[in-house]
Amino acid sequence: MSNNLCGIDEAGRGCLAGPLAVAGCVLQESIEGLADSKTLTHKKREELFGQITKKSLYKILLFSHSEVDEKGLSLCLKEAILAICEDFKEYEILMDGNCSFGVRGIKTMIKADAKVAEVSAASILAKVTRDRYMLEMDKLYPQYGFAKHKGYGSALHIEMIKKFGASPIQRESFRIKALEATLF
Repeated sequence: MSNNLCGIDEAGRGCLAGPLAVAGCVLQESIEGLADSKTLTHKKREELFGQITKKSLYKILLFSHSEVDEKGLSLCLKEAILAICEDFKEYEILMDGNCSFGVRGIKTMIKADAKVAEVSAASILAKVTRDRYMLEMDKLYPQYGFAKHKGYGSALHIEMIKKFGASPIQRESFRIKALEATLF
């Protein structure tokens, strides 16, 4: 744990439906068990989310499916990074991945979500926030199975799109070759 580091990560970048979530996190206390959110169980992520929100300074941004369609992923990510940088001016910023999306003064690291506690925490904040949103969408649109696939391009999701058409939270800019003629 570094007292002057803000980690950034996102969730939902490659989804066919739902929002993009981006989180920035500065840990104020050590937290046991932090890891890349994708490697943790749902139960463990929820448990860690509670600890992270109590033991850190953080910011979570959601960009709706329509914002992702309108602006594109890169601009949404850039806006999120800039907003987090604004709130955490006095901190060094480390973003998971290898791209800063044109934002100067931040560092990037591939697999930082698995190597750096602050980025792991941001990964968990982003994923849990997005997953909770998708669980709410599952209540509104149960036929799409969002509780199971969270909007990612799973076989189940694609099958539900074939059966019911595009959901109201579908990213229209994300094309699926097998469905292109029928989806939008």
